[in-house]
Amino acid sequence: MKRYHKKTGRGSPPRPERRFQPEEAIKVRVERGLAPVLETIGAPESGEFIPDPFQLDALELVKEHDVLVCAPTGSGKTWIASQAIDHFINSGKRIWYASPLKALSNSIYSQFCLTFGSDACGILTGDRKENTQARIIVGTTEILRNQLYDAMHRGEDIETDMVVLDEAHYLSDPDRGVVWEEVLIYLPPRVRLLMLSATISNPGDLRGWLKEIRDRELEIVSSSERPVPLKMLFLFPDGLVASLGGRKGINRAVKKFSEQRHRNAGKTIRYEDILACLKQLRLLPAIFFLKSRADCDRALKLCPELPPSSPLRKKIKEATGTFFTQYPHLKGNRQAPYLLERAVGAHHAGQLPYWKALIEEMMGKGLLNAIFSTSTVAAGVNFPARTVVLMQSDRFNGREFVNLTSTDLHQMIGRAGRRGKDKIGFALIVPGRHQDPFLLQELESSVSEPLVSRIHINFSMTLNLLLSHTPDQVKDMLERSFAAYQERQKARGSRAKTGPQQMLWMSFKKHLRFLKRTGFAEKDDTLTGDGLWASRLRIDQPLLIAEAIRKEAFDGLTPAMMAAALAPFVWDRPVDISVTDWKAFDLSAPLELWARITDSIGDIMNLKTAAGLESPPLQFWPAAAVYLWAGGTGWETLSRFISVDEGDLASLVMRTADHLRQIKNLSDTHPALARTAGEAIALIMREPVYIE
Repeated sequence: MKRYHKKTGRGSPPRPERRFQPEEAIKVRVERGLAPVLETIGAPESGEFIPDPFQLDALELVKEHDVLVCAPTGSGKTWIASQAIDHFINSGKRIWYASPLKALSNSIYSQFCLTFGSDACGILTGDRKENTQARIIVGTTEILRNQLYDAMHRGEDIETDMVVLDEAHYLSDPDRGVVWEEVLIYLPPRVRLLMLSATISNPGDLRGWLKEIRDRELEIVSSSERPVPLKMLFLFPDGLVASLGGRKGINRAVKKFSEQRHRNAGKTIRYEDILACLKQLRLLPAIFFLKSRADCDRALKLCPELPPSSPLRKKIKEATGTFFTQYPHLKGNRQAPYLLERAVGAHHAGQLPYWKALIEEMMGKGLLNAIFSTSTVAAGVNFPARTVVLMQSDRFNGREFVNLTSTDLHQMIGRAGRRGKDKIGFALIVPGRHQDPFLLQELESSVSEPLVSRIHINFSMTLNLLLSHTPDQVKDMLERSFAAYQERQKARGSRAKTGPQQMLWMSFKKHLRFLKRTGFAEKDDTLTGDGLWASRLRIDQPLLIAEAIRKEAFDGLTPAMMAAALAPFVWDRPVDISVTDWKAFDLSAPLELWARITDSIGDIMNLKTAAGLESPPLQFWPAAAVYLWAGGTGWETLSRFISVDEGDLASLVMRTADHLRQIKNLSDTHPALARTAGEAIALIMREPVYIE
């Protein structure tokens, strides 16, 4: 299902939305037979926590075996990890807990500091590097992969005894799954492995592959039961709330209504009516999943205000007061009035990190009626609600709108029902132009999509493998990939000439030939001096930045100019900003720098194109934006002149800081550049992007 995206201009332009008439509030009615279900709403009796059988099974098995735990979102997988960590540290062992998101790593780190004590815990996320010799390290999976690179280079063993690989189903992520696969390939078999995952349909593939490459049995512990039961509902435009259906199929009334979608296309339901319905049925708080950031922000304006005398309004004001005192810039956030006066918030990647943290805190304390979010909440932020509201059955994948998958849906509805706070959770399906209840009903009862390999060759991988492996050893390693295993299983042991391992090997050889041609590798397949230090640039485009360094394009730069020089290599989305919008600023310095950098890397970019290797389209505006920010331009001023969301601007700054840290690591070969990079980090990592 393709739809129009206003930034890319793809698809067909949308027709104007028409509101459901009349405008007065809908009268909520409940389908016969649903009332007994709604009567079960409420909090379970408080009592001592009793682990589920699958949790106890996993905890016992991990003491002697590698373990994969597959269970629904919110079922208590982190409890298993915490108990396993307690067992291992009491035995004098060291633990690495890897998660896919910095925010999730920060949350887990805070939780572990309370559980095990801050002295026992450290964190490594790029932004944070604290207590790195601690017995429990929490960090992102990319940092763990980099440590494995370093250990292989030094010919040493990584200093950990157990790795907890959270969100292990990220192995199938198109963009980042390669990192999970690399970790599993490089991790020494002696290191105990605990993998935590949402339900996957082919755990046997993972077990067979890991048995083959680690020579250890992987025990699989599965649970399909949600800790809080789920009921899927459908809200008709006239206010009738009905069951979506079950194993016997979709509800007849829902089916009839949906089959006449063309007749009902103009009947949309107002957010205030949905909230009123949820409130009347005691289904709040709720998470609304919407298709875009703009829709999330727009929804806030369509929610009703709380009465001035509302106790909830008073509680929110008191709770946010402390946060606003600590982070005063947030008080002026344009969405603050909606939080304070309507008890709602938006949560998406277009917002400042600390505003999202505030929304998470308010939701965690039970002070919000609803949040409006893109799929970011489903992908790891931990604040479940009593109800999840689904406004469409598709999502934007960065290129086009596609139908939700079973994994997508289960991640979303996994937030419905709070363990210890709810006896039952709900998913409310709201009809609309892009809503397919038949698809949702089918996906809800389907198993998640199977894990597939996403491994691919890039220059960072090639450089780092050549630090410690010959090409023949790399070839053997690639034959140990999940892609190669799956292909062998599919071919029943035969090796097709064009199978994944052969394609990976050919891609590796292409990258190696290019390294030789450009002076980063020797004829004997070892790295040159330039290749050695370039391997430490663990970023998306190490060769382009290494070439700029070799051509002395970064020499003699001030810290602000150094930050500006790296910013274009960070932004990889097709959004360009015209510099004519910034006539109030003197941009002659970054413009001159831009010409200097593009000239220095022009030849190698042409060579990459000729060799069939892609290079990102570099844009000037990120350099100008980071230059102004590093030079002291205020955040509000900068945001006013740049037509990107605040969260994107903050992400640009933080990712630029990540790249500067890579340059800072070159202190032995490029001491002047490393010093300047360190000073540049201090300039750009300040409020409101980063607060110590």
